[in-house]
Amino acid sequence: LQVILVSANKLTRYIEPCQLTEDFGGTLTYDHMDWLNKRLVFEKFTKESTSLLDELALINNGSDKGTQQERERSIDLNFLPSVDPEMVLQTGHELLSELQQRRFNGSDGGVSWSPMDDELLAQPQVMKLLDSLREQYTRYQEVCRQRSKRTQLEEIQQKVMQVVNWLEGPGSEQLRTQWGIGDSIRASQALQQKHEEIESQHSEWFAVYVELNQQIAALLNAGDEEDLVELKALQQQLSDVCYRQASQLEFRQNLLQAALEFHSVAQDLSQQLDGLLGMLCVDVAPADGASIQQTLKLLEEKLKSVDLGLQGLREKGQSLLDQISNQASWAYGKDVTIENKENVDHIQGVMEDMQLRKQRCEDMVDVRRLKMLQMVQLFKCEEDAAQAVEWLSELLDALLKTHIRLGDDAQETKVLLEKHRKFVDVAQSTYDYGRQLLQATVVLCQSLRCTSRSSGDTLPRLNRVWKQFTVTSEERVHRLETAVAFHSTAEKILQECPEQPEAFNEMDQFDEIEAVGKSLLDRLTVPVVYPDGSEQYFGSPSDMASAAEHIREKMKLVSLKKQQLRQPEATTPES
Repeated sequence: LQVILVSANKLTRYIEPCQLTEDFGGTLTYDHMDWLNKRLVFEKFTKESTSLLDELALINNGSDKGTQQERERSIDLNFLPSVDPEMVLQTGHELLSELQQRRFNGSDGGVSWSPMDDELLAQPQVMKLLDSLREQYTRYQEVCRQRSKRTQLEEIQQKVMQVVNWLEGPGSEQLRTQWGIGDSIRASQALQQKHEEIESQHSEWFAVYVELNQQIAALLNAGDEEDLVELKALQQQLSDVCYRQASQLEFRQNLLQAALEFHSVAQDLSQQLDGLLGMLCVDVAPADGASIQQTLKLLEEKLKSVDLGLQGLREKGQSLLDQISNQASWAYGKDVTIENKENVDHIQGVMEDMQLRKQRCEDMVDVRRLKMLQMVQLFKCEEDAAQAVEWLSELLDALLKTHIRLGDDAQETKVLLEKHRKFVDVAQSTYDYGRQLLQATVVLCQSLRCTSRSSGDTLPRLNRVWKQFTVTSEERVHRLETAVAFHSTAEKILQECPEQPEAFNEMDQFDEIEAVGKSLLDRLTVPVVYPDGSEQYFGSPSDMASAAEHIREKMKLVSLKKQQLRQPEATTPES
């Protein structure tokens, strides 16, 4: 090249005016500041894009080769580019747009200009850089997406392992130490409260499980096939551990609830047995048979209630024993034989103790029932003995008020005498029945170890009425026998024919019958005197007067007959 020194007004000799700016007398439209700014932008874009391409290529290439750990380590070291790819791409697009417009931003009047050669060369270079950037940035975005997914998967895996490790560690240890069922309602309630605290701690981890399960389900729906196996394995592991732990919690809760119900039934049954035993230990002295029947009914109801309670206790106990027998499946390798044996021994001991207490109460109920039945018999005997006294009193009253006739002739009197003997037999059987009942009361009182109740009133009354009846009966028999003798002799005399006076040669018979009749009349006016000095008459005075009138009439007939027999003796054949 040859350097030519020339003045400014002579430049047109060497350079076309269209290629010279106005400063040099040319017509070329050119803004040097605009070109410079564009050049700076171009050089900056070229530098940043080239550096960014190298960084993205390193990141992308590092994620495509090597082992999983190498890829993760490479991504970790060069994960963030030094500049923002979005800003670089935006700058490149803006630069390319200006280059394609062939217009300087600062030109006046909007006159078109011809781009410089370097500008024409810069346009394909910018396009090439933009294409490379877009390709690498797309790959970079995919790497970021994969990295984000991997990070999310690792976070889920970490949380899953936290849940699994806690449930299989501290959570299982909490349940592993809880095997007792308590020996009372209060102890079972305390264990239930402790179990509720354990459940509260588990519920927090179960909430995490629900959240993780939802996240895993979302990843499974939108995840790649290569992640499905790992996600399903995590989901299955988490579900298995959580469901196993939840089942163990539910089993423990059911076991404690069954133990609480068992102890509740045992306590109710114990209270029923105490009440029944207290009722049996108190000596009762019922006033009558109705109160005894009421007491027996109450005992039977209480005993039936105890039977139902014991049956319910056995059912609850057997159900609890069945649950305990299945408890070994939750032992996690722990030997629960000792704990289970203690629980089983406690349950069986409670049931056996309740059975023995019930048996003792049943024995005492049998004794009390026998005693009550004996007392019923005692009251019945006393009642029947009092009734016998009443019957005997009624017989005595009937003897005095209705058994007053002496008969109109010997035959009728004999019939009355025979009826009286039968009447006496009835009274005798009534008295014997009363005596037997009173003797039975003595035996029952001895068996019941109570003071004889019959010696106070009923027995003296029975003896007193019987003595009165005996005295009255003897008087009645004596009167009837006298009447029979009177009627028999009188009828014999009155029935003899007058043609046979030799039958009455002796007048003593008339004197005898008169004496008998007079004696009978005298007895009708005499009262019956009892051993205690009291007196009682047969019938009313009118009844006695009627009987006496009939005897007097018959005595008159006998006297008239006597006079008729005496007249032949007073008249001689001569007269």
